[in-house]
Amino acid sequence: MIKTLVAGLGNMGFAHALAHHNHPQSQIVGLVNRSNTIAESELSDYPLYSDFSKALAETKPDLVVIATYSDSHADFACEAMQAGAHVFVEKPLSTNVSDAKRVVDTAIATNRKLVVGYILRHHPSWIRFVQEARALGGPYVFRLNLNQQSSGKEWETHKALMQTTSPLVDCGVHYVDVMCQITDAKPIRVNGMGLRLSDEIAPDMYNYGQLQVTFDDGSIGWYEAGWGPMMSETAFFVKDIVSPNGSVSIVDGNKGASADIDGHTKVGGILVHKPQGDHRIDLAGEPGHNELCAAEQDYILRAISEDIDLSRHMQDAVQSLAICLAADQSIRTGQPINLLETTQ
Repeated sequence: MIKTLVAGLGNMGFAHALAHHNHPQSQIVGLVNRSNTIAESELSDYPLYSDFSKALAETKPDLVVIATYSDSHADFACEAMQAGAHVFVEKPLSTNVSDAKRVVDTAIATNRKLVVGYILRHHPSWIRFVQEARALGGPYVFRLNLNQQSSGKEWETHKALMQTTSPLVDCGVHYVDVMCQITDAKPIRVNGMGLRLSDEIAPDMYNYGQLQVTFDDGSIGWYEAGWGPMMSETAFFVKDIVSPNGSVSIVDGNKGASADIDGHTKVGGILVHKPQGDHRIDLAGEPGHNELCAAEQDYILRAISEDIDLSRHMQDAVQSLAICLAADQSIRTGQPINLLETTQ
């Protein structure tokens, strides 16, 4: 039985905690929440802490799940691994590349497992999407976005997230990771542009952003992300990969409200287009948000028990974050970023 401590009980943390609550190989030994409160639920009987270090010292977990705000990810992950625990940490791994590398170096030095919450890697339909694109062969054009027309509670959540991380970085790491899985090439140059579309966020933050990335195999890609009540519901979910031999597109993805988190991972159907004809792949019975979180937690538990080599996973997590942070840097400086020269 693996003793598990869960830090952060927002949308993602609560789902991860439920996964461990229901997993036969995991025993929750504590929950960490800044407010030191938890809504009445099946989790309400677990020990609750407001201080991460105290929870770590008192519960002595084998595994720590970190789903707090992004600026605490690196420090919490390193502290947990240095205390002897394996770590699952939500994306983004950190708010800068040097901290991301510090987390990976700590995982290697302490011989602890480290999994970053790239939920699409555990979605069978997205796995198929990547496979179909790779089968076409490159170089590729990546056309990806995820814009969210958020209001009310969703907008409040987005504003809270933007205290530390832009939507381009927060969401972009998922889809840049998809690009990197498909091309397997080295990113060499990134350009970004962004705009602050609301007086409700800090003057140095932007709630709409776009990045353009070039890879050393000639592949190019763009990704855009915007949050807020001003965002359009038109073309907010584009997932399209083009190569000299055809294209692969998600054609039945999120067609409901763009702020619906269950819709962000939905595929439904894939259209494989080749000059000689089209082929549609229908994907029924897709997992929902909580099922995907359960799959992520099952993976880290298996990585511990089966000693799965996570070195490539950690390398990819740093690379996709580096691309998104370089785009953020480009937006703030007005200059493209050469990834072969910059140290971020």
